[in-house]
This record gives sequence, C-alpha cells and structure tokens, in this order.
Amino acid sequence: MRFRRLCAAALLATGTLLAPLPASAATTCQDVSYPVRVGLTPLITSQETMAARLCVPSGATTVQVLIPGGTYDRSYWDVGFDPATHSFTRAQNKAGIATLALDRLGTGKSSKPLSAIVTASTQASAVHQVVQTLKPRFAKVIVAGHSIGSAMAMIEAGTWRDVDGVLVTGFTHKMNYITVVPVLANMIPAGLDLGYLTTMPDTRYNAFHKPGPLVSGAISFDEATKDVFSATEAVDTILLNTVIIPISRNINVPVLIVVGNDTHFCSSGLPLMGSDCSSAAALKADEGQFFPAVPRLDTYVLNGYGHSINYAPNAPEYHAVVANWSKTL
Repeated sequence: MRFRRLCAAALLATGTLLAPLPASAATTCQDVSYPVRVGLTPLITSQETMAARLCVPSGATTVQVLIPGGTYDRSYWDVGFDPATHSFTRAQNKAGIATLALDRLGTGKSSKPLSAIVTASTQASAVHQVVQTLKPRFAKVIVAGHSIGSAMAMIEAGTWRDVDGVLVTGFTHKMNYITVVPVLANMIPAGLDLGYLTTMPDTRYNAFHKPGPLVSGAISFDEATKDVFSATEAVDTILLNTVIIPISRNINVPVLIVVGNDTHFCSSGLPLMGSDCSSAAALKADEGQFFPAVPRLDTYVLNGYGHSINYAPNAPEYHAVVANWSKTL
C-alpha cells in the first residue's frame, strides 16, 4: 500500500496522473445540517446552522469537506449544467471518495446571521466544528475550498491542524488587486442586511470565467444559482492569506493547489500582483515559500479557463488529479 501511494505521488508530481478512475459502488446522498457556534469574540457567540450535501460511496473512508467561494453556495461543487463534465462531487464520488459540499454561513440552506459577524475566520471555525463530527466516521478528512473558500480552508487547517490534507483551488497568496477590486466594486446588496453582497446581473462571465469559452448554458446556470458573500469575509481573507500574515505557515499536512488561467490570482507581470501560474512547477516554486511546514506541496494548472474552474470544458482533468492526490494521503 505504501509503495502504491509513493508511486501515485510521483505520477502526480510529473503531471501524468490523469487517467480516468474506475467507478465506485453506489453513492448515497443526503442533505444534512450541523449546529455551530460562532462569534467575533469567544464571549459573544450565536448558535447557527451550517447546511451541506453529504454523498458517500459504499466503503468510502476519505471525505472531502468542500467550501464554496464568494457569491457561490454548494452548487459550485455540483454544477447542474452538463454534470458529467462539471460536477466535482460526482467525479470524486465515482472515485470512491465521499464529499460534504457546504453552504457557507449566510448562503444556501445555512443560517444567515448578521453579516458583520460572518468573517473568513468565523466561517473557518464553523467548518472546524463540522470536521469534528466527521472524524469518527471517516479515517481521513480533507478540507477543500474555492476562491475565498480556499482562504477559509487554510485558516481551518492552520489553526486547528485537525485534517489530513488541504485542497486549494482558485486562490494563491498573491492577489491581483487590479482585477479583483473592479469585481468587488460591481457587487450589490442582496441578503439579510446591506453587508451581504452579490454580483450585478450578467457580469459573472467576465468576473469568474473569462478567458474560458462563453458557454451560454454554463453561464446561465451560474447566474441562476449565484448566492452572496459578506464584505467582512474579505477582510481577514486578505490579512491571513496573503503575503502579510500567511496562516498557511502553520499547515503541517499535504497541500494541493489548483488554478486556471486566473487573472485574479495569477501574475500580470507586476510585483505581488499574482503568482506565477505559467506551469505547475512555476506555481509550486512561487507558492512554496508560504507552506514551510507541509510534508508535500503539489500544484496543477488547468489551462484554458479562468477563476471558476469547475465550469471549464476540461474540468475532468483536474477532478482526476484531485481524486488521485486524495488517495495518496
């Protein structure tokens, strides 16, 4: 078993671990919810509920806890347009890996507290509480995120060190503020209070998918299922997950980073305005400085698409990489 894991790790490092994975036994899915207590201080907390979709293939011993990005809910991980291509959860389940696709607090079926208390750190605390409930059932727990959800995954793993691996997608430590700020500036209030924001109508292709192909069915699904994010989630995302105070320095388990041709996080040629995503090796060299304690850092670049890579026509390539990486842990 150890020899097989080492071989798989070597193949991943060379970018050859892309072969289709055998289908697993039947998968059982159910909507679940978890009570979580969060607050801006330990003395002032509120009882909330984090909702999710749990899918477990028969015999699964590893679960991926999936945190969506800003203005997304759990549907990002199970895209309903051409799901055979775009559903991350379906691909992982077919590989025999369980998935728990979360609705961040304030989104989907999760409770919606005042936006002021919904920070990246409080979201990470809620995820940590969910992770604790999974430990008895699953031998290995991987925390995973997309975009701002990746920031929360790294805060969770770096703070509590209670997971076996971290998957980071659509995020690096060097944010390109030249492209990110206009996206944030075009957000509009949409939620319980004015602190909850979402994208203006018909802006999602330019914000999250470009330079990928404009597939009307995919963009329509994204627009129809868009959700919100709290402006306060961005504050400690920047403070704790950029070059200022990287919480990732505390992560001590294997990490896999996957990005597309993402103008929000990949280099525009200006210092600190994005990481070098020209190749997997370049990305690893650039991001490695922020993960000094990890036993292994793997990287993968999905070419041909922008920020929201589950919508890419070649998404199955990165889905296979993630599944095989998960099996090496």
